[in-house]
Amino acid sequence: MSKSLYMTRQLKIGKSEQLDFLALQAGAVYSKTVVTFWRIFRKSNHWISSNAMQKLVRDNNLHSQTVQGLVQTFYEALKSWNSLCKTDPHVKPPRRTGKYSSIPFKSSAIKLKGNMLTLSTGRGNQPVCIPWKFELPKYCEISFNGEEYVLNAVYEIVLPEMTSGEGNAGVSIGDVHLAAASAGGTTVIANGRGLRSKREYLEYANAHFRSKMSKCQKHSRRWNRLQKAKKRTLHKLNNQIKDILHKQTNAIVCAMKKEGVQTVGIGDEQNTTGNVDYRAPAGIVRSMVAYKSERAGMRLKFIDGKHLGKICPKCGEQNESNEHVFGCVKCGFEYHCDGICAINIRNLTEYREYVPVIGDMTPPVGIRYYACSPRTSAAEAA
Repeated sequence: MSKSLYMTRQLKIGKSEQLDFLALQAGAVYSKTVVTFWRIFRKSNHWISSNAMQKLVRDNNLHSQTVQGLVQTFYEALKSWNSLCKTDPHVKPPRRTGKYSSIPFKSSAIKLKGNMLTLSTGRGNQPVCIPWKFELPKYCEISFNGEEYVLNAVYEIVLPEMTSGEGNAGVSIGDVHLAAASAGGTTVIANGRGLRSKREYLEYANAHFRSKMSKCQKHSRRWNRLQKAKKRTLHKLNNQIKDILHKQTNAIVCAMKKEGVQTVGIGDEQNTTGNVDYRAPAGIVRSMVAYKSERAGMRLKFIDGKHLGKICPKCGEQNESNEHVFGCVKCGFEYHCDGICAINIRNLTEYREYVPVIGDMTPPVGIRYYACSPRTSAAEAA
């Protein structure tokens, strides 16, 4: 059976009185949902259902499916709180209201006419019209990022059928380097220098603005200027970090696809059955490589990669060296440590057990980050 994957396109659409009004109405609907639910629960100890809440909460300035989406947003938060209570009794329920809220649009409220995306706001109301050069999305949401409104368009991608094949690859997620992938004949390593530089500068900028703002009175004129400069700087750096992660993981997956890989083994020292922090750089890289490999039609296997970077792929001897260049004390074999881990993960993916490699291995190929693609000039990228 074919699997589905969801992809999101983002487009900045600026600010307007219409969007401000819709965000205000959406906030009123969500707040009314929260207040109504807890008022009924407090008075009658009754957990009102989502369908019943949709009959109570109405708004003529929004599409009926938008109101339904806002109600469902609250009930999804309520469901998450209910499940978290089983492990953490101190977690707080969703009680917070807000003046503004994101504006969801379901498929029935989305139409594409030519190069214009039309988002319905209900009968008799002016729709939101946005120039659009892509295909019709399945779901849309307009949110505010602190400076302007952003349209998030969600698409459902049907993944290609996963056919059987002999190509296997191992991917090791590193700290110094983002990732290393071995497909048998070739080992590629994504350089992480650019990411480290941006993350260090992000921490420095955050500390710099925090130090400046601590000397000002909160919400004073100077404090507000510094707050805006801080948001602008951190937003720019976060976008640059995302760009690095996407381009480097794309290069890893493209290299595996070029080698005809059908099954990808991804090293996970926490073995994916435990608690993996996907917000950390290693967790983000792991999730990106995983979903991009699936999107390319590859199977996924998660391998416990603990200590695999210390096993010699030629003789099987376990070494205790922590250097970036692996050196076997028994056979003298030398290779990049992340490449060693990727090779051993590939062996476990293909043979389900450790099998020493026979013959010589080619040196690893490094993948460097370019703000513009190496094949594209700066003028073309602009």
